[in-house]
Amino acid sequence: MSEQRNTPDFSAASVLVIGDVMLDRNWQGDTQRISPEAPVPVVNISRQEARAGGAANVAMNLAALGAKVALCGLVGDDEAGGQLRAIIRQQGITDLMKNCPADTITKLRVLSRHQQLMRLDFEAKDYARYAELLAAPFEKAVDEADVVVFSDYGKGALADVSRLIAKAKQAGKLVLLDPKGSDYARYRGADIITPNRSELALATGNADEAHLLANTRRLLDDCGIQAVLLTLSEKGMRYVAAQTEHYLAAQAREVYDVTGAGDTVIATLAAALAIKTPLPQALEYANAAAGVVVGKLGTSTLSPEELRAALEPPRARSHGVVDKESLKRLIARARTRGQKIVMTNGCFDILHAGHVTYLAEAKALGDRLIVAVNTDESVRRLKGESRPANNLHSRAAVLAALQSVDWVVVFEEDTPAQLIEELMPDILVKGGDNRVEDIPGAQAVLAKGGEVKIMSYVDGFSTTKTLSKYQKEQ
Repeated sequence: MSEQRNTPDFSAASVLVIGDVMLDRNWQGDTQRISPEAPVPVVNISRQEARAGGAANVAMNLAALGAKVALCGLVGDDEAGGQLRAIIRQQGITDLMKNCPADTITKLRVLSRHQQLMRLDFEAKDYARYAELLAAPFEKAVDEADVVVFSDYGKGALADVSRLIAKAKQAGKLVLLDPKGSDYARYRGADIITPNRSELALATGNADEAHLLANTRRLLDDCGIQAVLLTLSEKGMRYVAAQTEHYLAAQAREVYDVTGAGDTVIATLAAALAIKTPLPQALEYANAAAGVVVGKLGTSTLSPEELRAALEPPRARSHGVVDKESLKRLIARARTRGQKIVMTNGCFDILHAGHVTYLAEAKALGDRLIVAVNTDESVRRLKGESRPANNLHSRAAVLAALQSVDWVVVFEEDTPAQLIEELMPDILVKGGDNRVEDIPGAQAVLAKGGEVKIMSYVDGFSTTKTLSKYQKEQ
């Protein structure tokens, strides 16, 4: 009942990632006072987590999409390096990282209430001295890859990037590269580079929007690069090649954190191109992926299900009649944004003011409202052969048109208990004089830590009375 776009099976993709790997550590806690020692907040740390960062985050994004991934990078023979190796191996990524005498690059972020208060960086300045250690594992793995991704964070692992790109091109591989610094001539031979606006301005010497296209094409020509995919944060993306240009509008509704978004863009693009996806469609995938991860906190990945949901038409993502499997994906996407899911159900045979008020009040309890509707057959079993007065298509369409209703889903059983258990809303709502213990699905929701609310219908409205009055008048 909903329009849906399929995403490909990325398991056929094989990608080699090489670049600056790092460990991202997030310490989170509540802040309620200022330190008596200095004018700084006191954070009571309650949660610590570690994630793969830099080139390792690119690899994690590829693995999350289902691609086969190998990762080259430099790590120290230290606790952080061991933790980073454990993280990537757990995701099935082939570990081609090499130990070096320098410490593993580590970024420690202190956060409170989803706000970053401070970042502490632990890194040496001499990683370039050890870049030659990556040549052997790279040359051994490049033949097995469909696409090679270079992730340059300017830390030194890609000091020999020109030679490595030449090796990849000699092997006939497509090369994608996330650049750093102002010298793009060292990236000669790359097929697509993915700078953001400030990075491109540094390389071209000019951030003027009016001259962006001309400056970008001049850069490509001067540096021997085939194309640029310019990421523009909340303004979307712009693909520029010698003879073509394509703009993609941003899809994110709320931007919480752009950390690692560029990693997700290049990973999704690489996975798509590795399985021969046409370039326009691959760009669309990358843009949709960016719209998902900027709604998450810190370096993040996305699943194929989240990408599929992001590719659905805007109305299907936010409002309308959906099937159960599509709804599961939409719920998962909503929850990644911290949204609370409310659900109710009924026949809704003749929609009246009582229903409208009830649904508006239900929606006010959370962020997304699901209305589960009985099929015509189940209505007849419950209400008699003369019902429903309006068929399923009409009832669902009218409900979906209400501003308070996000998604309408159909169930065939006499009760929605099974559907509720599968969708597991945060709040289950029912109207009238029901008791919680008698509401189908209520116990399952409560067992998962959810809530069950009983709300009163507006007096003076009844579908049965309305139909009875109409029949008498006839």
